[in-house]
Amino acid sequence: MEDTMAQAKDNEDRKIIVDEDWKRQAQREKEQLKAQAEIEKKQKGKESQSEIPPSASLPQGDFTSLVSMIATQALFAMGLITTEKDKKPGTDLKLAKFHIDMLEALEEKTRGNLSDGEEKMLGGTLNQLRMNFVKLAE
Repeated sequence: MEDTMAQAKDNEDRKIIVDEDWKRQAQREKEQLKAQAEIEKKQKGKESQSEIPPSASLPQGDFTSLVSMIATQALFAMGLITTEKDKKPGTDLKLAKFHIDMLEALEEKTRGNLSDGEEKMLGGTLNQLRMNFVKLAE
């Protein structure tokens, strides 16, 4: 009977040792997985920095977008549009004239190379900007 009790106690001691070994091994594996995940995260971060993420909200880079971008800058400079609701927009007529002049240069340099729609859009945009500029300059 004493042998049986001694074996039982010995078996319990072994289980404890096995359990402690298992815990240590599990902890090591957990730490290794965590380290590997951090390495992969860093590598993905480096890859994503070198790539330009696709954006569905950006318009196509074409002539119309270029004209719209410059016209928007002129409208901002004239104080006709703002990004803040309750804040009164400032005006910078020299900057507005610069953007209008840029569009005029674009019109001159592309004359004869634009489609009818592009010509009308550029001409109409310039006319609107000029009329607004004259009103504000008075």
